[in-house]
Amino acid sequence: MKNKFLVLFIIILTTISFSKTKIVFWTAPNPNQEAFWKEMVSRYNSQNGDMEIEWSTIPAAGSSEEAILTAVASGRAPDVCTNIFSGFSAQLSEIGALYEMSSLPGFGDLVKNRKMENIMKSWEYDGKSYIIPLYSNSVLMWWRKDILKELGWDNPPRTYSDIYKLSQQISTKDSDKFSIRVIQGRNWNDRWFDYITYFYAAGQGESYVDLDRYRANISGTTGKEVAKFIETMFKNKWTAVDLGDAAFYKGYIVGSLKGPWEIAYAKNQFPDVYNNIVLSPAPVPDNYPADKPVYTFADSKGLVIFETSKHKKEAWEFVKWIFNQKDFDSMWLEYTQMPPAREDLLENPLFENFFKENPYAAEYAKFVKYAIPPAQTTKTVDIQDEMTVSLIEPMMYGTKTSDDAIKDAAKKINKLLW
Repeated sequence: MKNKFLVLFIIILTTISFSKTKIVFWTAPNPNQEAFWKEMVSRYNSQNGDMEIEWSTIPAAGSSEEAILTAVASGRAPDVCTNIFSGFSAQLSEIGALYEMSSLPGFGDLVKNRKMENIMKSWEYDGKSYIIPLYSNSVLMWWRKDILKELGWDNPPRTYSDIYKLSQQISTKDSDKFSIRVIQGRNWNDRWFDYITYFYAAGQGESYVDLDRYRANISGTTGKEVAKFIETMFKNKWTAVDLGDAAFYKGYIVGSLKGPWEIAYAKNQFPDVYNNIVLSPAPVPDNYPADKPVYTFADSKGLVIFETSKHKKEAWEFVKWIFNQKDFDSMWLEYTQMPPAREDLLENPLFENFFKENPYAAEYAKFVKYAIPPAQTTKTVDIQDEMTVSLIEPMMYGTKTSDDAIKDAAKKINKLLW
């Protein structure tokens, strides 16, 4: 008799366990983020008996985007996924792969309570929201305060002319050293951390792609000023194509654009330099108004629900649960050092102690409201590859003038858009 009851009990437990709704959840393959999500998912699973989050990192591939597109094409997409940038979400939205969240119950309250109303406008696609931004990494200039002081600079250079002046000082003193790293590299995503950051700064947040007309927006005044700046720096040999590893920390350059993920690395690997850093926005044209904020690029990623999910309602309940945790954003900040995509970072008492103890992170937080994500175009990779080949490299190697490079690049980008 006891054996019968034991068998019955096991059957009941098995039935209960199999009746749970499983939500497949993928996150970025990053150690700090993995530690954060491990704790958050464990908390959720312990509090929700009828649902279970099956969590893993995005499968290994050439890139997260490649892995996700492969999963979509093969019908193996997760229910919920993070690590999606705005241009990729536009691409996924266009092919009908994402579930629209803006019309779901509680979406408006979530956005309002998290102080994201203005931020969300930059993430909409065709007037709808398919993605919720998790974090917004402003890109700022890092300067060697000690070297600037030796050269007579009390404050970091602000304008292009300031950069030219500093460059002349350094080249006169030592031809093997340079003022700043102008170009980060030749990969498509390097354009986020040089040309696009300069463009946002010079144009007060103006986009490099006109999404209303589907045209490149790089041949106007802003584009010409940025291109002329890059051309001038390479033409005068005030920067170089290859600056080697850790050039900033070794003192070969005085300034470089970096994101907040660099803070922990600098503190651990170069503690002496860490104490001699000052941050500023990217340089701007000489006529840029002194009383206007300087915009920058936002290295931002968000969270989506896939249209193929068989449990959309439950997935949405999980997403709402995540963002409604009172300590979600403060925990995220502690674990990852990356600012949550909120407009109240410096006013919210939740983050006060963290920013007091981390002044560099506080500088980044100041610019979240002025940080713009990539243009919401499905052609992000193609456009930025073309920027590299037709715009950046000709100016780096002096094979074209900035005017000719702009004309050529704009023409080819327009073909991609049309």
